[in-house]
Amino acid sequence: MSRIPTRRVLPRLLAAAAATVTAVALLPATATAASAQPVPAAPAASSSPFVQTHVPTLVARATLSADHLEPGPASGALATSANGRTGPWDGQVIPGFSAAIDNGDGTFWAQPDNGFGAKGNSADFLLRNYLVRPAWQTADGGTGEIRVERFISYNDRNGVLDFPIVNEGTAERLLTGGDFDIESVVKAKDGSFWVGEEFGPFLLHFDAEGTLLEKPYALDGAKSPQNPYLQAGETPRVRASRGFEAMAASVNGRYLYPVVEGSYADDADLRRREILEFDTRAGAYTGRTWSYQTDQEPNVIGDAFTVRNDVLILIERDDFEGEQAVTKRVYQVDLRRTDAEGYVEKTLVLDALRIANPHGIGAGDGYGTGEIYSLPVQSFETVVQLKDGSLLIGNDNNYPGNDARIPGTPDDTEFAIIDLDKTKIEPSTVSLIGHRGASGSRPEHTLAAYEAAIVQCADYIEPDVVSTKDGVLVARHENEISGTTDVATRADFAARKTTKVIDGVSITGWFTEDFTFAELRTLRAKERLPQTRPANTAFDGLYVIPTLDEVIDLARHSVSCDGRPVGVYPETKHPSYFDSIGLSLEEPLVAALQANGVDRADAPVIVQSFETANLRDLDGLTDVTLAQLVSGSGRPYDFTLAGDSRTYKDLVTPVGLAEIATYADGVGLEKSVMIPRTAEGRLGAPTTVIADAHAAGLSVHGWTFRAENQFLPLEFRSSADPNAYGDLAGELTAFIAAGMDGVFSDHPGIAAVTIDTVTLEG
Repeated sequence: MSRIPTRRVLPRLLAAAAATVTAVALLPATATAASAQPVPAAPAASSSPFVQTHVPTLVARATLSADHLEPGPASGALATSANGRTGPWDGQVIPGFSAAIDNGDGTFWAQPDNGFGAKGNSADFLLRNYLVRPAWQTADGGTGEIRVERFISYNDRNGVLDFPIVNEGTAERLLTGGDFDIESVVKAKDGSFWVGEEFGPFLLHFDAEGTLLEKPYALDGAKSPQNPYLQAGETPRVRASRGFEAMAASVNGRYLYPVVEGSYADDADLRRREILEFDTRAGAYTGRTWSYQTDQEPNVIGDAFTVRNDVLILIERDDFEGEQAVTKRVYQVDLRRTDAEGYVEKTLVLDALRIANPHGIGAGDGYGTGEIYSLPVQSFETVVQLKDGSLLIGNDNNYPGNDARIPGTPDDTEFAIIDLDKTKIEPSTVSLIGHRGASGSRPEHTLAAYEAAIVQCADYIEPDVVSTKDGVLVARHENEISGTTDVATRADFAARKTTKVIDGVSITGWFTEDFTFAELRTLRAKERLPQTRPANTAFDGLYVIPTLDEVIDLARHSVSCDGRPVGVYPETKHPSYFDSIGLSLEEPLVAALQANGVDRADAPVIVQSFETANLRDLDGLTDVTLAQLVSGSGRPYDFTLAGDSRTYKDLVTPVGLAEIATYADGVGLEKSVMIPRTAEGRLGAPTTVIADAHAAGLSVHGWTFRAENQFLPLEFRSSADPNAYGDLAGELTAFIAAGMDGVFSDHPGIAAVTIDTVTLEG
């Protein structure tokens, strides 16, 4: 999984700093469709050892001070105080930009939203569109400042609106954040502006100087709670602040493509977002719509831009910021292509949490401004493709609330230009599996942990799979969840606490099979090892429990550091037990693979189990790779149920491995099976199991490699502190030298660098 350009001249330490996250070539709108396809990995039959991919790289950046004020009346009298700032402020705040337009001459139209986040506190915020000129900081220098040249004020001086506005009795009838929540904007061929907003949601048409030309265009059958036409007793279909955050225009400018930011209130699929088509000539929606599926239910659509006819790029983001951020991504969709479930197919263009910054642009400006640049802001809401194919990205800073860069200090408004360089990468021969995600740095089995693993260059992410009462497969280490969720704090679930016998062991707690998925979704994850990993407890209570489908979805829409699709490595937990209660894991697991288009022999999928019978069943249900897990002690529980006296030790004899090879493709071995420890706790001599497994045609992946002293052999411990980090690299080096083909690690960042260092030296 190494990301070593051309002839493997850089270790992953540098390669990770230039982390590759995209497998799609974005070209200017004039490019042909054929020339703008995803860059394919070298086919299996190719003699080339390289993968061709794109490396998103920060090439320019500019900022506008969070505290910048523009001329106008005081603003923010009712804004929520935060980060040491309290309104009102003596002028008009610029709370970031929710949309931008490239003028092609070094300037941009940059549009803030409604001000301070709500209709009730933004009546003193004037709706404007600013003409700005960034003085870019690049590798060659530059001040890195965004300069405001002028603005237009959106207004209703012609009296088009038929409902009261804040400045109702004035001649200019300047529009405010108490009237509309403007979010998206495109410029028409005639110089006028089409604006998408969220209170209606409406489409607004302004002339080049900001005067409203027509009555707002409403979305039939869908109003928000703030809609001025909402009738008493009428149920809003559009959720509050979930209207037209994003909007693109067709290449010829005739059609608009507004996107509903969140799910409709009456939609059973909370991951669905609707893309609509509006004909500006007819002044009406065409009736054509498309469905987009987010990575997870809480995610929203931040912006949209047309790359070429029928092809859009969209921002998908979560509401977290700083180190809590999980999803800050740009995906490409082709409106002509949908998957088996009817959703437009999406391809990763940019993970804004993982951008190479080889020139140190913006270094020292806070979190995410090092060798890897990121835009970890809550409201990643601007993406524009520039004429050379690079991307402009930017943020709404929700002044004064967001502090992603420096806690306690309001975020500046940022513009960054990301170049999508093409490069060749030689993948490593040693696979890296993010064990339950990057569980050393985030609570395990959360999308946050899986995304962190991807950023840290994991080739696979590993979900343990259990079932809910209604048969939904979710990612948890065990079906007993008191140690990994906040269920014990929930009075409404207190009666669910019970004692069960799982695989012969009596366990007391709360169990996934006693909860519906909807109930389980109300819980939040927490760190399983708080004494060992106290820093991870800062993330307790933030993240939902993901479904297997969501984990697969994240993997297949991600690209590893070596330019290949990220794989998924699910483990079926307690399959015999779940069979016994009528919640078989195998069939829904295969159905999830099929639904995501990865139920095939060449898919980056490996299914693993500590039991043997369900792997044999899976061998007849799917063509994906299968792996037999082997512990250092005990036996598969299905052996116990069948009265089979064999143990895991018997499975790793040459005879046992040959039998495994009849139904599986690899083995996942506990570390001591490969290299036992001596009585004093040091590494002993390697066994023959790796060579024996290879002789049987099986690959060998080892588990679990952790950085804390308590998990390391004696010679690799740094101190007597069991929770301090020791020399994980040293331990890994010994196992890789013994011939291990893959690594399960809670700390994929350390493992990635080690793997590259060892393979380079080898």
